[in-house]
Amino acid sequence: MAQTSFTGPVVSTNGFVGAITGTATVPTYTVAGAPAVGAAGTIIYVSDGLAGAPCLAVSDGTDWISPAGTAIADS
Repeated sequence: MAQTSFTGPVVSTNGFVGAITGTATVPTYTVAGAPAVGAAGTIIYVSDGLAGAPCLAVSDGTDWISPAGTAIADS
């Protein structure tokens, strides 16, 4: 499993704003290799999840949801 790194401020929907200290990583998968859906709010990077394009995906507890608001798909 590859890792994707990012830096910058962290902002949550409940008002928390904080800085990342060090390097934060998000697990990287393909649609075919994505893990079973985890707890709602879990984030992964999917290299082909937005109709073949890379995107972040968030678990809603049932599916991995792309920024388009749909379940991840490689086509």
